[in-house]
Amino acid sequence: MEPADTDVTGPNNGDGVDHGVKHDDGHDDGTGGGSAPSAGQGAAEPAEAPTLGELLLAVEELWPESLAENWDEVGLVAGHPSAPVTKVMFAVDPTLEVIEEAVEWGAELLITHHPLLLKGVTSVAATTPKGRAVHRLIESGTALLTVHTNGDSAVGGVSDVLADALGLQDAVPLTVAANGLPEEGIGRVGDLAEAMTLGDFAARVFGILPSVAGGVRVSGDKDGLVRRIAVCGGAGDSLFSEVRASNADVYVTADLRHHPASEAREAALNGRPYLVDVSHFASEWLWLPAAAAALGNVLADQGHDVEIQVSTTNSDPWDFILTPG
Repeated sequence: MEPADTDVTGPNNGDGVDHGVKHDDGHDDGTGGGSAPSAGQGAAEPAEAPTLGELLLAVEELWPESLAENWDEVGLVAGHPSAPVTKVMFAVDPTLEVIEEAVEWGAELLITHHPLLLKGVTSVAATTPKGRAVHRLIESGTALLTVHTNGDSAVGGVSDVLADALGLQDAVPLTVAANGLPEEGIGRVGDLAEAMTLGDFAARVFGILPSVAGGVRVSGDKDGLVRRIAVCGGAGDSLFSEVRASNADVYVTADLRHHPASEAREAALNGRPYLVDVSHFASEWLWLPAAAAALGNVLADQGHDVEIQVSTTNSDPWDFILTPG
């Protein structure tokens, strides 16, 4: 069988190179190369497109809904479980631009990290942005699935991917999931192979993230040495107590507000943990190619043929930034 094709082209790539990752099990169709099947050897069964319901089971295997925080809203937002799915798109945000990209590509399923309907609504009339999103999804036959804090907590989730990209070793959760395994939970903390200056480490953070207007903000001694690193993809200023308890030299997360960041600096011991503030979108985008590949592998193992692609839409809300000098 042939696993799902996975295209992991990122936002703002612009290099004209095909970044799709395609897998081939080496099966010969008899037209050249290897030998044809011998007598009595049956040909491989062709892979089939799964139903949305079958795909939901694959998603649950990777990112169980039980791992979601109790305030979160995850799972299927729109879509009929019996509908066939041949194309899946991953994205950070279910914005109208992302939905249009999925529709134009022909995706029957859009999987986003952020929920469309996190807070209650009393109307989905097309006179509102969320209503227009719901109408566009249903009218185009595109299902929407949210994998949010369950995607944060799971092994191979958002913070795991961020920790791996930064080269952290022996990473463990900052806070263990209430309904998960010891290795599942929000945030990660681990060690670099060798100590480096905060300035060099911040440059490493900047280098792994997709290009966005906000860049990377740093609080701390540029020449201070760091080795133990805590990370949390997305907004993580609720985890300062856990970060301090982990003895991290630096904390990498997004959306650090003035007062929590100021209070963290006041409570720091010898200036630590230093703070590295990144784009919310950028920190979570890193997970998308890994998630697409993981889902493709599960579906291929189940004998399903699905094309999977990562959205190229940059849904970071900021367009440019002015800095001194």
